[in-house]
Amino acid sequence: MQVYKDMVRYVMDNGVYLPNRTGVATYSVFSYFYRVNLADGYPLLTTKKMFFNSMVHELFWYLSGEEHIKDLRTKTKIWDAWADEEGLLETAYGRFWRRFPVPEKGLNGENWGKKWTHKDPETGQMVFDQIQYVIDNLKEVKNNPNCSAQRRLVVSAWHPANAAESKLPPCHYTYCFSVKAGKLNCHLTQRSGDIALGIPFNLSCYALLTMMLAKETGLKVGEFAHTIIDAHIYENHMEGLKEQLEREPLTLPKVEIADKPFDQLSFADIKLVDYESHPGIRFEVAV
Repeated sequence: MQVYKDMVRYVMDNGVYLPNRTGVATYSVFSYFYRVNLADGYPLLTTKKMFFNSMVHELFWYLSGEEHIKDLRTKTKIWDAWADEEGLLETAYGRFWRRFPVPEKGLNGENWGKKWTHKDPETGQMVFDQIQYVIDNLKEVKNNPNCSAQRRLVVSAWHPANAAESKLPPCHYTYCFSVKAGKLNCHLTQRSGDIALGIPFNLSCYALLTMMLAKETGLKVGEFAHTIIDAHIYENHMEGLKEQLEREPLTLPKVEIADKPFDQLSFADIKLVDYESHPGIRFEVAV
């Protein structure tokens, strides 16, 4: 995609050289924004070979609400570096997507929704299912575009108390949905984005999630938009990205999603169609 090449060029040309916690310095810019039309094709990079299967396994792990990678690590190793020996993570996106902790009683004057709140069977804590909240309200918006839910379709993976102590707080920490003219749009906000490795995964992951939710709620797909607050390139990724800039993007592939209810979908129900790409480029992961 040309929008990705434009982002790479912009960060290369404007990035400020910064050391960081990983020991590998970055070239970083503040607040980069781009958007893609999902009707033009599935936005999986073609300027290098992408590990689509790993991304789909990761998305279904998010949707499981699990706080561990015991099952995920049998499919892909992408989260192993941040888990403990038992496979537990200090921060797990899906845990907050599906089981966001809420107090049984808030402060005076606060009101807590009951419809999507339940007692977690593992912990006994009250939790809120943000994904089910979005699905139910998208169906309401489809039938009544002027309903109040239209501007409230927000999912957060950011728990301030958790983020203050976590080894790796959520990078892609919140996203919002909006329906315009019967099309489902998604906007992702990311506090920190690794242009070479992370951003292509994030783009394809949230695009697929948007497509799955559109299918579930009877909407057409619209746009995916993405704001990256700290958009950066690690200095040891520069040469690989320069090579990508020399490659011409190929035709975008398509994704086929099985005709099943959202909560019954699995890895086997997602099919990548007509994907052609340039050869893979190896980038070292900064931990």
